[in-house]
Order: sequence, then C-alpha cells, then structure tokens
Amino acid sequence: MKKNKIQVFLLILFFLSLIVFLLAHFIGVKITFLAPLYMFTPFIATLITSFIYQEKLDKYGLSIKLNKWFLFAWLFPVLFVLTTLAIGLSFPHIEFSPTMEGLVNYGVSTERINSQIDKFSFLNLPPIIGTIIYALFAGASINALFAFGEELGWRGFLQKELSQIGFWKSSYAIGIIWGIWHLPLIIQGYNYPEHPFLGIGMMILFTMLLAPLLAYIRIKTDSVIATSIMHGTINALAGIVIAFTVGGSDLIIGVTGLSGFIVLFLTNALLYSKIKDGIRS
Repeated sequence: MKKNKIQVFLLILFFLSLIVFLLAHFIGVKITFLAPLYMFTPFIATLITSFIYQEKLDKYGLSIKLNKWFLFAWLFPVLFVLTTLAIGLSFPHIEFSPTMEGLVNYGVSTERINSQIDKFSFLNLPPIIGTIIYALFAGASINALFAFGEELGWRGFLQKELSQIGFWKSSYAIGIIWGIWHLPLIIQGYNYPEHPFLGIGMMILFTMLLAPLLAYIRIKTDSVIATSIMHGTINALAGIVIAFTVGGSDLIIGVTGLSGFIVLFLTNALLYSKIKDGIRS
C-alpha cells in the first residue's frame, strides 16, 4: 500500500510540475520566473494524495513544538554558507569581493548592487554582515513559507512513507527525487547558468548531500516547519558566496558547487558517526 501511495504521489507531482512548465511556455517566460509556484507542487501533490487515501496531514510533521533544534535549523545555514565561502576562496583564481561584484555575472546591475551596499552603509554595517542579517530574517519568514511548499512533500510525505527502509536510504532516495524535480529549472539556468546540463547531475548530488541533514532536523523536531526554516534560510544565504567572490565557475563556488559539497560531505560524515542507521522517523 505504501509503495502504491508513493507512486501516486510521484505521478501527481510529475503532472503538476509539467503543468507549471507548460504554463511558463504558454505565457512565454522561463520556468524560473514561476519558481515560487513550482515550489508548491510537492505541497499540492501531498494534499491530493492524502485526500485520495483519506489521511490527515498531521502525520507529516505539521507540528511546531519548539526546541533547540529549531534554533539550530535557523542558524546552522550561516556556518554552512560561511564555511563554503572560505573553502571556495582557497581555490585558485577565486578572490573575495567586498563590493558584491560576483552578482554581476548573475545578471544583477551595478546600480542595484550599489544601492544595496548604500543601505548597509547607512546602518554602519559591512555588506556581508548586513546581508547575513537580512537573509536570516527572510529565511525564517517569506523563504520558509515557499520552502514549506517543498518540505511537506520531501520531509513530510516522503520521509514518513519511506521511513521503513532506514534513515540513510530514505534520505538519499528523497535527495534523488528532489534533485530530479529541479531538472526544468536547472536546464534553464537556475543555479548553474554556465553549465545547465552538467548542472543537472550537480543538483542531484547537492540534494542528496543536503537531504540527510534536513531529515535529521525533521526527526529531532518532528516538524516540517523546522526543515522549512532551514531550507528557506539556506536559500536566502546562498547568494552570499556568489555575491562576495569573483572568479571560478558555478561548478566550484557556491553551496551548490564543489565548495558546498565538501562542507555537506563532512556534515554527512559527522552525522554518520553520530547515528549510523540507528534512527527512524
């Protein structure tokens, strides 16, 4: 029954994703323009699947009993991103850019960058500190809301339904599904504008490496709200590595590049040494 339920969920998710893709094509925009809508396809797929099987959504982690892991979910992304930045700067021909010059390569105008820097200067904050503070609040609010559109599907529905195969197998299975789901976005330049096709494999590897950490937070908090905060904050902070570096390529710099993979690999190794396969959701 669980296998059938998962297949129903994935089939619904595929058609919902296809509808958004076709909608973008019909109105003449890239699907990245409709990314906020696309992010809610796992949420809607979970709702429809739960309705078909006459189940309540409570079992998928709609709880908000606060504990220390909520704080960890919010603040760990800062350590993740800053460590990724430090590792990226250790590669040849990559330098720190205090003026956020790296954003130019991602289509952000110099005028907009200078305007942002002026705001932080008015507050007497270095741009990188101001960006972190802003991203933390965005990550726990608007970004978390959109991340919830994904998390109810990934760490809510799928993690619950796949829990019987064990922590690591379920995490990596979800990571693969999560990465493949990004395919329409990646081929249109999302995260890997210089390497859209190589980016498909890179994105799948990224989501596989990130999935165990989010799964662990889901278990420790019994809440997809916490994973939404972590997911949203990572999204909000991710641009820091790109903004404050010049040189390199999208396959190396950033949380979705080699620099981020190194940090996530070490995080996975630490998790493995701590829990191995002795934890269930």
